[in-house]
Amino acid sequence: MDWNWLLLLACPIMMIFMMFGMGGMHKHGSKKDQTQSEQAIHHEIGELKAQNEQMRKEIQNLKEK
Repeated sequence: MDWNWLLLLACPIMMIFMMFGMGGMHKHGSKKDQTQSEQAIHHEIGELKAQNEQMRKEIQNLKEK
């Protein structure tokens, strides 16, 4: 009996299981990274809003002169 075809099928099947396993771990870590990224983005947006307000005031002062 020729079992070579079984070896040919075993590799892709094992790869699929390994990728699903790694994908589950990646999603778990990704959520934490995403939360940190979201916090960084919110912080940066706050800084940009403050800079925008400051520039708006400076433009208004220049218009008044």
